[in-house]
Amino acid sequence: MTAPARGVAPPVRALQDHAETAEQSLLRAQAEAQAGRLESAREICGGILDHAPGHPGATALLGMIAARAGRFAEAADLLERAVRANPGLTAARSSLAAAYQKLCRMPEALREAAAAVAAQPTSTDSLVTLAMVQIDLDQHEQAKISLMRAIGNHPDAPEPHLGLAQVLLAQGEMAPGWIEYEWRNRMNVAHNTLPRITSPYWNGMRIPTGRILLIGDQGYGDSIQFARYIPLVTERCRDVVLGCSAELAPLLSDVPGVGQCFSRWDAIPPHAAHCRLSSLPLMFGTTVDTIPAKHPYLAADPQRVAAWRDRLGPRWLPRIGLAWSGRPTHPNDLRRSVALHRLAPLSSARPAQFVCLQKPLPPSDEAALAAFPGMIDLSDALADFGETAALIENLDLVVSVDSAVAHLAGALGKPCWLLLSKAADWRWMVERSDSPWYPTIRLFRQHIPGAWDDLVQSVRDALVQGWDAPATEGTKR
Repeated sequence: MTAPARGVAPPVRALQDHAETAEQSLLRAQAEAQAGRLESAREICGGILDHAPGHPGATALLGMIAARAGRFAEAADLLERAVRANPGLTAARSSLAAAYQKLCRMPEALREAAAAVAAQPTSTDSLVTLAMVQIDLDQHEQAKISLMRAIGNHPDAPEPHLGLAQVLLAQGEMAPGWIEYEWRNRMNVAHNTLPRITSPYWNGMRIPTGRILLIGDQGYGDSIQFARYIPLVTERCRDVVLGCSAELAPLLSDVPGVGQCFSRWDAIPPHAAHCRLSSLPLMFGTTVDTIPAKHPYLAADPQRVAAWRDRLGPRWLPRIGLAWSGRPTHPNDLRRSVALHRLAPLSSARPAQFVCLQKPLPPSDEAALAAFPGMIDLSDALADFGETAALIENLDLVVSVDSAVAHLAGALGKPCWLLLSKAADWRWMVERSDSPWYPTIRLFRQHIPGAWDDLVQSVRDALVQGWDAPATEGTKR
């Protein structure tokens, strides 16, 4: 009898309800998981484990499914068991490294990622996972080598190209970084995000008599960040229309150069060319020194600003806006967001009135509001980013994690202190406390992945020592 192939568990007896072997069932489960039918895959794995307890392949797949659902502690436990039972499960080791990384268990993440690459030196997934761990450990040059190895082995795989883009942009190597950044549109998550568009993709050429459609792609923060390029497009194209989410439309429709703003694809008029907002830095050859930095480049509606001023009443104390959680579906949300109770030390730093900018307010954080006496929670009234902008204009400082709120405050030219997880997103670069994208943003960085308490203490110290609020609007009686 020949030995089983490396990385494959030996065959077990057939399942009782049909003649299918465990390995055949596992192949079915893997196909279901790849097609996104995770519950079906879970059920098949459960059937395998009923008849073959501890089956490494089924246990590993359950771990990978748990990771896709964001249950990383559960994923790590399952993947550990699978790897102990069969150390040759290379994909499981790579997935275990990724789970450890999400849980900020960096030495273990590096160990498993390196082991996966050693077992399969040409595996794209393993090399990309190793690079992401190396970035967390400030091993940026090693990360670039890992990513370039992956690209050399599989030139058409978008993941290592996008990973390389993020490293390059974070280091300020923007010319090659923007080229690699275009690979984001070939990622699986980018498929079918746009309908079929019959106009050509804009190459930066002048269209003096035609219309161009700009598309607010990716997240809210990205659209806010790259909206600064719209006036530059108007210098090359006669008529600019913008497609973006309804939440952003009230804010971005007033950007100079936007002729019309649409939130429904079927309402967009004919156009000569189209371009994603996030491709404009490439089109304009952006470097660190040529980032369009006219500030503020967004403005809140004056009537809305006045309405919020009346609603908030006299300003007896400095007003500090708080945003501590980003979009839950963001791939790095587990690490970039923080529970409100961990920000409690800020409440006693100096006399201030805290204003909740969190939309929506996570139910798990409602009890923690009590740590901020007098916290104003007006999140129900923040119907769109136009309202949020108007509220921010009435604040003295915004303290935020890496979310759209921080981008908005920066675009409005308001002081903003940004709480960054490690590793931070590429746009905040490396080893900087300022941002060339937003002159009014100050960066506070984790030195160790997951170390929020030290970062919050640094912010508290800065509030005590270094921030002077403007004069109050009235005299307290």
